[in-house]
Amino acid sequence: MATMDLRTEIREFLSSRRARIAPEQAGLPAYGGNRRVKGLRREEVALLAGVSVDYYVRMERGSLTGASDGVLDALASALQLDEAERDHLFHLARQSRAPGGPRRRRPAVTVRSTLQQVLDAISDAPAWIGNGRYDVLAMNQLARALYSPVLAEPRRPANTVRFVYLNAEAARDFFVDYDQVAGAAAAKLRMEAGRNPHDEELIALVGELSTCSELFRQRWASQDVRLHRSGRKRVRHPIVGQLDLDVESLELPAEPGLHLNVYTASAGTPTADNLALLASWAATQQTLATELEAHNG
Repeated sequence: MATMDLRTEIREFLSSRRARIAPEQAGLPAYGGNRRVKGLRREEVALLAGVSVDYYVRMERGSLTGASDGVLDALASALQLDEAERDHLFHLARQSRAPGGPRRRRPAVTVRSTLQQVLDAISDAPAWIGNGRYDVLAMNQLARALYSPVLAEPRRPANTVRFVYLNAEAARDFFVDYDQVAGAAAAKLRMEAGRNPHDEELIALVGELSTCSELFRQRWASQDVRLHRSGRKRVRHPIVGQLDLDVESLELPAEPGLHLNVYTASAGTPTADNLALLASWAATQQTLATELEAHNG
């Protein structure tokens, strides 16, 4: 994939959302038993959104340039979009209105030293900072221990979606709910593509994943999108065994596009005990590394 074609993105997103809604779900009569299209017809979406058929057809062909926020809201309601899908539609429309330009190489992100201090101050929970491309930009000691299978790949910055799809055997061993994790990773990456369709590194990553992973191609083609949110992540750690972690993903307002991800467990649970074991192991590894450096020095 050399570039992301915005018109194609819009066309495929809208047609895929239209195809999943049966007329009965939209409160419309389903005349006749043999409908040639899957889901709603274009004229039915136009009716539900309160726009002309010609106008909706233009939108589905990839032209959101003149669509007002009111029209976009009506379209989101007609297609029964969830919050992430609605945001994605608005991102695509915003990009349509922006003047066209060449692909952009975004500046290399260096996490401020004070943010690393914040990470290091979180001593009882794995915490790391990443961007919308899933690059791991900074971690605390416990996160490095938790994500040791991800960090085993020497390429930097480490990238969790690349690990999920291109090191699938190790990722299946590590993530208990691998299929769910893989689907969420592709959906969040597509959300980022709608937000930053000219990001050169993102285009390259999607191209690499599409070329090398049949599973990624399938998930990408689904047009699904998801927001970065809180949730549950279950991993099998090679040192301490299974960890059932609560995840909070927090946007950093002073660093647009970056997220702080913190993994915790309720006190008194086996996972809390295993996290404490992992912290002890990580401290031992750090001590050994320091002693080796002192000896070699």
